[in-house]
Amino acid sequence: MHQRTLGIAMNGVTGRMGYRQHLVRSILAIRDEGGVLLPDGSRVLPEPLLVGRNEQKLRTLAERHGIERWTTDLSEALDSCDVYFDAQVTQAREKAIKAALAAGKHVYTEKPLAETLDGALDLTHLAEQAGVRHGVVQDKLFLPGLLKLRRLLDAGFFGRVLSVRGEFGYWVFEGDWQPAQRPSWNYRTEDGGGITLDMFCHWSYLLEQLFGPVEAVTARIATHIPTRWDSDGEYRATADDAAYGIFELAGGVIAQINSSWCTRVNRDELVEFQVDGVEGSAVAGLHRCRIQHRAATPMPTWDPDAPTTERFRDQWQEVPDNGVTENGFKVQWEAFLRHVCAGTPFPHDFSAGARGVALAEAGLRSAAEGRRVVLGG
Repeated sequence: MHQRTLGIAMNGVTGRMGYRQHLVRSILAIRDEGGVLLPDGSRVLPEPLLVGRNEQKLRTLAERHGIERWTTDLSEALDSCDVYFDAQVTQAREKAIKAALAAGKHVYTEKPLAETLDGALDLTHLAEQAGVRHGVVQDKLFLPGLLKLRRLLDAGFFGRVLSVRGEFGYWVFEGDWQPAQRPSWNYRTEDGGGITLDMFCHWSYLLEQLFGPVEAVTARIATHIPTRWDSDGEYRATADDAAYGIFELAGGVIAQINSSWCTRVNRDELVEFQVDGVEGSAVAGLHRCRIQHRAATPMPTWDPDAPTTERFRDQWQEVPDNGVTENGFKVQWEAFLRHVCAGTPFPHDFSAGARGVALAEAGLRSAAEGRRVVLGG
């Protein structure tokens, strides 16, 4: 069987997400499995080249995983790769991607694509002009719970969808008496931080792919915890750590999604979406999905003078797995590599990434101006 090697320059893999999900659970896992099968029966084997600023960290990762190539020089990496991947902090992303596009490299990147819509549109234009393949990570589409939700939608389970309600978040420790679970740049606007820019890019592709594109948004944002601590001590949080959005979708569906790093979890999973339709409802998370059909819907009654005896969660039915679901990052990497090598369809391109940044900007503008913002308006 014919096999080719594809060089992947991976920038930012010393960070948690870049290391765990993209390097170890995606590229190295694909390599260990013998590469990605292409439509013509051949295989492509990704060969990582680690890129970053910290020489010691790169050397340690390379030695740990038997990776031969690493460098702190982006130009050197671009001279000897086929695909450039970016998992850096948002602020550093645009410049590096421009360098990769100028070098004629295919580009796959974490989101957000850029800090601003103008920047994202510029990268989209440059990628099209360069004639290269380009893609943005949209991993949540491949989560087991949301794949089950997709199955329900495709089967017409809901009938006409009415609304979507999402809850995402957890308590991120301030860093003074317990270490924070997120890096401090997330809480500084000047470093590209903020939960609106981070999460509205996710909600853009999820809502678009599952229910329809967002046409308008009304949002409120907050910096609930103004002071935090990192390894350098106390610092002022200048970025939003919570965002509350109402999204109007094509076709009349209304979505409400709360995103917060200042909430304690009283859910089965860190993110959950309840979808209500005329024929049935579902609650989908990272892994689970539960349903309640119209014919099996109980008749709750409101009585403030008596304690509730119904166990509402027990009235829902679990959607079965019906198969093994692979890591979502790995699945999308495989799809992108097929796109690069065989031209197979890949809808998660820079244009999709730019729409995510557009939604984040619209949300921030809505919050700043206290009004509903129409996308593209």
